[in-house]
Amino acid sequence: MSQIDNLPPLREVINVHGLRAKKELGQNFLLDLNLTARIARVGGSLEGVRVIEVGPGPGGLTRALLAEGAREVIAIERDARALPALAEISDAYPGRLTVIGGDAMEMDYRLLADGPTRIVANLPYNIGTQLLTGWLTMEPWPPFFESLTLMFQREVAERIVARPGDNHYGRLGVLAGWRTDARIAFNVSRQAFVPPPSVTSAVVHIVPKPVEEGLPVKLVEQVTKAAFGQRRKMVRQSLKSLGVSVEELLAAARLKGDERAEELPIEAFLAMARALPGLR
Repeated sequence: MSQIDNLPPLREVINVHGLRAKKELGQNFLLDLNLTARIARVGGSLEGVRVIEVGPGPGGLTRALLAEGAREVIAIERDARALPALAEISDAYPGRLTVIGGDAMEMDYRLLADGPTRIVANLPYNIGTQLLTGWLTMEPWPPFFESLTLMFQREVAERIVARPGDNHYGRLGVLAGWRTDARIAFNVSRQAFVPPPSVTSAVVHIVPKPVEEGLPVKLVEQVTKAAFGQRRKMVRQSLKSLGVSVEELLAAARLKGDERAEELPIEAFLAMARALPGLR
C-alpha cells in the first residue's frame, strides 16, 4: 500500500511545501503510509470516533486516520509551514479535518472532545513526555479520551510500561500503571523517519482505567517525586524530603524502610499518598 488516497506522495508534499524538519520543533516526519496506517489501527476501528492529533506535520498520519474511517480529525500544528499541506488534506476529506494552528502545550483538550474521542500522534520528541503527563494527571478520572496511541523514543516507551524491578521503573511508570493499562504496540526503526532520529522509537497504546475516588493525583506525585528523587537510597531516607512522619508513611504501606523506590509496587505509593496530611 504505497497510497491510501488520491493525494500526492508524502515526499512530494514535503518538497512542494519546503517542509524541512526542524530540530527545535522536535520534528521527525513519517513518510511510510503502510506504517501510518498501522499506527492508526492500533486502537481498533475508528468508525464514529473523533481523533485529536498533535504535530501532524505534512499529514502522513492524518491521512491514515481519515482513510481508516475516523469521523473527524482535529490536528494541532504549531508550524505554520505545514498548514497549506494540511489544507489540501482537508479539501480531500470535506468536513472531516479541522486544523488548529497553535501550541499543543496550551490547549484545553477537553474542549475538543465531542463523543468518542481518542488521541493519536507521532508526538514531537521535545514535548512528548510533558503532554503525556498532562493527560495522565487530568481530573476528573477517567478522562474524556478513550485511549492514547502515541509515538515516543523507545526509552520513554519503556518507562511508561515499566513495572517494579524494571530498570526503567520510575515516576512515569507508577502514574501510568496506576491510572491506565499501557502496552508497547511495536517498535519503529530510525529509517522510517525523515530525518532519522538517533534512537529507535515505539508506539504505545494507553487505555484509562477506573481508580479509587478521593485520592488526588498531586499527592501521589509528591510521594513518587520524593521516593525516586534519590532512587538509590532506602525509602526511609528519600521520603524525608516530604517533611512529614516517614514512619507513618512506611506503616501505611507496610514497608520496613530499607526498600528502594524501584522495588515498590504501585499500591505502596498509593498507600503512602493516602497517609499524607493533605488527606486528613
